[in-house]
Amino acid sequence: MHLLLIEDNPDLVENLCEFLEERNHTVDIAYNGLTGLGFAIEKRYDVIILDLMLPGMDGLEVCSRLRREGCDTPVLMLTARDTLDNKLEGFASGTDDYLVKPFALPELGARLKALAQRRRREVTQQALVVADLRFDPDTLRVERNGRRIELAPIPLKILALLMRRSPGVVPRREIEREVWGEDPPDSDTLRAHLHALRTAIDRGFNQPLLHTVRGMGYQITPPDGR
Repeated sequence: MHLLLIEDNPDLVENLCEFLEERNHTVDIAYNGLTGLGFAIEKRYDVIILDLMLPGMDGLEVCSRLRREGCDTPVLMLTARDTLDNKLEGFASGTDDYLVKPFALPELGARLKALAQRRRREVTQQALVVADLRFDPDTLRVERNGRRIELAPIPLKILALLMRRSPGVVPRREIEREVWGEDPPDSDTLRAHLHALRTAIDRGFNQPLLHTVRGMGYQITPPDGR
């Protein structure tokens, strides 16, 4: 597995890296929340190991911002806080699992394996096809008429939702909930991501596939399916 470890305790970092690398995992390290956030957005990981108490930006904020950016990499949060309220706060921020310090390294390894396997099951799906537009959820490859299309994480997530629901109309609120949960940004943010998606998949082609249904939402549909 390719793992991201966001932890500011150098002794714990050393112990975790030794344990994980002995099991042939690759580990990138960030010692503060802001650096970890940048790594998680720029690269793809199987699982992110995220400490709660971090300098500059704590783990809850890191996880919340990752989810708002459309990052769906599984997150295992590490913390010494063990009350139910603490755990619920962690899950509300978007974490997938929660491990209380001190913990046994074999348990950490088992939880990482379970998270990675669950993620692989979720993304191993049949390719989505609408007209000459094709999206492979397994490889995240998007093509139109055989031409490769590069998309940022949020437009990619919107594309997947619209293609799964094609030719149906997906309301704006449902798109926001799919991407950002119950804490969406202002409406201009969604509009900007939809504009980027429309430009990527329709520019240079005679027939547009992404349509705005005024007062209702958005749809991706073949030219003869409007």
